Amino acid sequence: MHRRVWVVTGVLLALAGIAVSGAGASAYFWDRSRADVIAHGVTIGGVAVGGLHAAQARALLEARFAARLRRPVNDAVAASRAGGLYARVRRAILQKRLAVSIPLRASLSQPQLSLVAGRVAGVIDKPAHSARLVPKPLAVGIRVSASRWGVSVNQPKLISELTNALTAFNGPRELAIPVQPVRPKLGLYGLSRRYSTYILVSRETFTLRLFKHLKLVKTYRIAVGRSGLETPAGEYAIDDKQINPSWHVPLSSWAGDLAGRIIPPGPDDPIKARWLGFFNGAGIHGTEEISSIGTAASHGCIRMTIPDVEDLYPRVPLRTPIYVG
Repeated sequence: MHRRVWVVTGVLLALAGIAVSGAGASAYFWDRSRADVIAHGVTIGGVAVGGLHAAQARALLEARFAARLRRPVNDAVAASRAGGLYARVRRAILQKRLAVSIPLRASLSQPQLSLVAGRVAGVIDKPAHSARLVPKPLAVGIRVSASRWGVSVNQPKLISELTNALTAFNGPRELAIPVQPVRPKLGLYGLSRRYSTYILVSRETFTLRLFKHLKLVKTYRIAVGRSGLETPAGEYAIDDKQINPSWHVPLSSWAGDLAGRIIPPGPDDPIKARWLGFFNGAGIHGTEEISSIGTAASHGCIRMTIPDVEDLYPRVPLRTPIYVG
């Protein structure tokens, strides 16, 4: 009797082993048949690919995004195969979802983006213009042009926004160009401070005009250099100031025997009362030759009457800009 029980038990265990082995083999071959099936719940770039074979998922994504996105499909398959046979079989039988999201990666050419941003900036950018002082023709006055703000494309921000738009599937089709204002280096206030004092000399009209903070303060009659010894035209600055100066005679042929000498203040010194030098021996000074005022009579300097040069002198600090036109 006992022998029969053991025989039956052995037979049952053998049958059970055969059944288990058969089930394991079935599970194995079933899992092999699903080697490229993506688990339910997996998404790629927001697209559900769960339950699809790799080829089906690839076709779906190619239809959506283009053939270059094969790598995320392979990543999805690899994620679905992770965890071992038991985990995969159990997940499939119980239809458990695998909460995996495969990110989509895109690369853009930074040189090309920079090129696009540069071309946009080339169309939109406008430089700022500082306020300017410009002498009028014949140096009879000044024109002051106001400053103007500019605009500049914020190229790093534009590149960033282009990158985001091009790599997002629901990115905007239009972008507002990020721009920033460009402040001029010099406004009217700064120009007024720069030209707190300004001298304008007109050789054609024999006048010297004194400006303070861009406003005309006074006009003086003057004499300028004669033909061949013209007062030098151009923009200079007052670089020397003296009261009752000596005359340093230039080494020029017109000076004759006096060339190179220093004539102290007195009756032989033609430079009277004040001296305001500005370029290579040329300067503004007083004269007793009143009849020369209003003519081209000097050896290159600017002559003024003594009362006028004494009036001008304290109004003009060193480094004052002077324009001779």
